[in-house]
Amino acid sequence: MGETEDLVKDIEALGAKLGDAKTSIATKIIGQEEVVDLSLTALLSGGHALLMGLPGLGKTLLVDTLSTVMGLTTNRVQFTPDLMPADILGSEVLETGADGSRAFKYIEGPIFAQLLMADEINRASPRTQSALLQAMQERSVSVAGVDHPLPAPFHVLATQNPIEQEGTYPLPEAQLDRFLIQITVDYPDRGTERDILLATTGSTEAQAHAVFTPEELMTAQSLVRRMPVGDAVVEQILDLVRACRPDSEEATDLVRETVSWGPGPRAAQALMLTVRARALLHGRLAPSVDDVAALSGPVLSHRMALSFAARAEGRVLTDVIAETVSAKMAPKAAA
Repeated sequence: MGETEDLVKDIEALGAKLGDAKTSIATKIIGQEEVVDLSLTALLSGGHALLMGLPGLGKTLLVDTLSTVMGLTTNRVQFTPDLMPADILGSEVLETGADGSRAFKYIEGPIFAQLLMADEINRASPRTQSALLQAMQERSVSVAGVDHPLPAPFHVLATQNPIEQEGTYPLPEAQLDRFLIQITVDYPDRGTERDILLATTGSTEAQAHAVFTPEELMTAQSLVRRMPVGDAVVEQILDLVRACRPDSEEATDLVRETVSWGPGPRAAQALMLTVRARALLHGRLAPSVDDVAALSGPVLSHRMALSFAARAEGRVLTDVIAETVSAKMAPKAAA
């Protein structure tokens, strides 16, 4: 009983601290509450996030603000077609000592930060993308046969412009799976855009302040994994993920007709983590099936693909996921 009480107190204290963090972020990021929540969800879950959106929508500012509020060291890499893996991971250089001796010395690349912003990741060549994404998965860099662990905590927030833009290389599906969630950044509504104009074009601008330290963030990540998850939520996650696989017996007719390939077990793992983080951000002690529904798009959309025929018909993957969620949740809601 004492352990349960301590867990409840820790969750409530973390919830209050996260409220302070969101308030601090809001001084720089006006509107975009869902984008901020999803970004914090990725950090609390210990994962990486892919920010999708057109240029000029505040993706870079968001990452910079998150690094300040969460107390993380940060680096930014602007991806270009001529960027090489060594430009990110680092390389060995031949160094001459004072006594004339020579030895190779490893010079760390910008990936050695607690929060790395990979700006316009789809403008780099597949070779460079692969080097970054491999380091994201293994959380270490191997150069000349020597492993160099990355700092903890380690997170990558990558931005990606729409593939239709000139000079982009789409990320392979297997590499997209390395991202915990995909966050879509849309244009602000008229009222929010007006607030942005007034807040950012004056003589002074509000500044965010640090709320977390790296150690406190890692403690929060550990607490997220200790949060209880009810059987109903676990079954909902399994129902949804398995229903999105076109070759599964549990797939809906819509999925069989429109989806080329579906999410693997890593998607279910991502949902199990992120629903807990979302519950924390909303001041609750445990996740609900509503959290599963809310995170289905960000967690599943980059782990699935529509068939060619479905794309030709103008189908949209997020709509297919939403309809699958409705089909799987409706019977339980009625019960």
